[in-house]
Amino acid sequence: MSQKRKMSLKELDFNNTGAWPREFKIGFCVLVGLLIFGLLWWVLTRDKGDELEALERTESELRADFETKQGRAANLEPLKQQLAQMEQQLQQMLRQLPSRTEMPDLIVDISQTALATGIQNELFQPGPESPKEFYAEKPIALRMVGTYHQFGAFVSGVASLPRVVIMTMHDIQLRPKDAANNPAAGIRPNSSLELAGTVKTYRYLDEDEAAAQEAAAAATAAAGGGL
Repeated sequence: MSQKRKMSLKELDFNNTGAWPREFKIGFCVLVGLLIFGLLWWVLTRDKGDELEALERTESELRADFETKQGRAANLEPLKQQLAQMEQQLQQMLRQLPSRTEMPDLIVDISQTALATGIQNELFQPGPESPKEFYAEKPIALRMVGTYHQFGAFVSGVASLPRVVIMTMHDIQLRPKDAANNPAAGIRPNSSLELAGTVKTYRYLDEDEAAAQEAAAAATAAAGGGL
């Protein structure tokens, strides 16, 4: 009885696969199927993998942003209370400034304080007010003549006035009185000095003025937004 001879891989004819033994046909089909599956997996999942990595990065960013906003939300109420306290303190400080009705008397008091210290007011000219958001500033052009100690006494006297007086100096020049005739003259404790320039003093706006100022600012903003 004859035995069927086994065929080796070298003897396979790829032009006549129908003549292959059954086990080689099955193995070849499995190999081709695995190759096709591998190609499909690589083609279909390559972009998906990049997309997955991008989504994971987005998730991390959104999670970090959420945690940051959650922390801010947890501190929002204490911050609101702190802001309310700061606004109340600001209003209290503003109330210590002169009011609209007190401003004329305050300007007179400043001028009288200068005269009381022996300073000569060669020019003391208040200018028009400039309203701001919650206060108004009033410039005063002045030219005063006095000694170094007299100017020091004047500043001390203004600080001692009943109302809180805030004065800022702008374009101030302090020089010896006879500087025009004697440019080499220096500033000495008892020499006559001339102080010239502009000072600004401030007062708080009352409720009506503040409301009008807010309305004007809102109207300006609306007009600007419409352009």
